[in-house]
Amino acid sequence: MFRKFIQIWRLPDLRNKILIILGLLAVTRVVAAVPIPGVNVGALRQFFGENQLFGLLDIFSGGGLSNLSIAMLGVGPYITASIIMQLLAIIIPKLGEMQKEGEQGRAKVNQYTRYLTVPLAILQAYATIQLFIRGGAGGPQVLSALSGTEWLTVLVSVTAGTLVLMWIGEIITELKIGNGISLIIFAGIVSRLPNDAVRNFQVFNDPSQLPTIIGFLLIGLVVIVGVVVMTEATRNIPVSYAKRVRGDKLYGGVDTHLPIRLNTAGVIPIIFAISILLFPGVVANFLVNARTEAIANFARQVTTLFQNQLFYGISYFVLVVAFTYFYTAVIFNPEDIADNVQKQGGFVPGLRPGRQTADFLYRVLNRITLAGAVFLGLIAVLPFLMQLITKTQALTIGGTSLLIVVAVVIETIKQIDSQLIMRDYEGF
Repeated sequence: MFRKFIQIWRLPDLRNKILIILGLLAVTRVVAAVPIPGVNVGALRQFFGENQLFGLLDIFSGGGLSNLSIAMLGVGPYITASIIMQLLAIIIPKLGEMQKEGEQGRAKVNQYTRYLTVPLAILQAYATIQLFIRGGAGGPQVLSALSGTEWLTVLVSVTAGTLVLMWIGEIITELKIGNGISLIIFAGIVSRLPNDAVRNFQVFNDPSQLPTIIGFLLIGLVVIVGVVVMTEATRNIPVSYAKRVRGDKLYGGVDTHLPIRLNTAGVIPIIFAISILLFPGVVANFLVNARTEAIANFARQVTTLFQNQLFYGISYFVLVVAFTYFYTAVIFNPEDIADNVQKQGGFVPGLRPGRQTADFLYRVLNRITLAGAVFLGLIAVLPFLMQLITKTQALTIGGTSLLIVVAVVIETIKQIDSQLIMRDYEGF
């Protein structure tokens, strides 16, 4: 590990890239700390202390939402726009063909994604600020009423904050050391660790509770190992290529494998599930102060239902499993894979190319996706399970945060390794 650090530091261009990325991530933390005017800090803390849904959403905003900063939305609108564009690519054939046109086609899709981010950011900013002004779910009023000019200023500031984060994320991605958006979320999660550590230390300051702390640390270590193993796990499908003669040269005649990842969907199903679970709660928070008593009572019942940890945990798990299958089907098509293998003169031993190979890939994909989906679901509801087992909310392992952190670290290390290998370091 130390040899790797030395090699990185000795390469000026790679060293400069890493320093630039660290500087840009520091800028995102500064932006997340600049609040909008008129925030009642005490009421804001009370709101997040009573609302788990927005505490979960705060993870993806990098702490910007709990500060009501100009970056309160984080990169959420950009992620939502990316998901919408991926779904539209399935519905609209022209858009799907554009994604397959190489770098130029992907650049056009990315441009459309940026355009879509702007209205999504404005709508989400308006809904979020309106919620804090009304003091949703009977909670405290975090913001005072805004005038027309103040509304315009706040909406422009929050939208600009999201666009700045999006721009920084794309710059980091272009440096080819990790995914920019993922690294911004990663920086937000890591920046919360000191405060969480201090809070947990204040709660568990009794020496007699040392075994409990050690138990949590051991569980955390086991979870990290499990996340790494499951993230890197693949099922290798053997593929053989027939020998072909072209001119005076012989091609093919090799045996290789087709790797299928156990967790093909990554953390996207968790983001999908959070978006779906947050929607009823946000709408209900808007309607609790409705003038019609029946609507207000229904909104309070919905809010109370989603505050129930058992209902929330079960719904979260089911949605993560369902979206894992959905997103895996979107990004991995066994029929296309079977056709590509057949066109290149390959075949799976014991199976005919084409339909039979596609059916086999479907069966394998469904089986390993079940394991990956259950794993993602358990990681997502891990904090609720820990609260149920330990009867405490002080030290809980954030499964979603842990999964994102581990996945980002693995991806970044792989890209740094590829940068070093490109520079021909022998024995690395």
